[in-house]
Order: sequence, then C-alpha cells, then structure tokens
Amino acid sequence: MQATRRRDTPKEVALRSALHRLGLRFRLHRPIEGVARTRPDVVFISARVAVFVDGCFWHRCPEHGTDPKANTRWWKEKLDRNVERDRRVGEQLAELGWRVMRIWEHEDPDQAADRVNAAVRALQR
Repeated sequence: MQATRRRDTPKEVALRSALHRLGLRFRLHRPIEGVARTRPDVVFISARVAVFVDGCFWHRCPEHGTDPKANTRWWKEKLDRNVERDRRVGEQLAELGWRVMRIWEHEDPDQAADRVNAAVRALQR
C-alpha cells in the first residue's frame, strides 16, 4: 500500500487534462480556509467548486469497493473512517458555500469533466 499515490494519480491527471481541454483553469491541492487538513484534487476558487477524485477501494465505491480478506476488521474500520471523513469534509465545505464534486476513479474522465464544467460554468454566472 505504500506505493499508492496520494496525488497526481493517473485518474486525476486524466480528469485534469479533460478539464483543461474544455478551457477550464484551476488550482491543484489547494487548502480551503475553514476546513482543516483538506486539499481537494482540483479547486475552482472563483466558482467555489472542490473536486475530489476518489479511489474505489479507499472510499468504498458502491459498485467496485471490495473488502480485503486479511485483517478484515482493521480494514473495515479504516475504510469506514475514510467514508466518514469524506462526509464530514463535504458538509463543512457546503457550510462554507462550496460545491463539492466527487468523481470515482472508474468514471470516464471526459464525462466527469463535462459534469464539472457544467457546475463551474453555472456557478460563475
């Protein structure tokens, strides 16, 4: 698990490339004031949109999330904490006026970029 990247994963890079092709400009891994220890993968500051690219394993994707066979209890607690943290961070950002978008790693980057683009353009008006 040490080889698992925290940032700049191939899925993040693919989404960012798709967003860039759509003409969007953004910040990467920018901390957001008022939410401790949170750095969304892609941040649109003026539109107040925070995008997270979530791995299916680490964030318990309902379609592709799996439970390890070894050390099951420890992993269940760990992954449940990840999901709870995601929920809590989403609520905190929403209270601060941010739109939170969560993209699963299995999603097509172009389709995900289209959804993000629509949200950003709507909020920039």
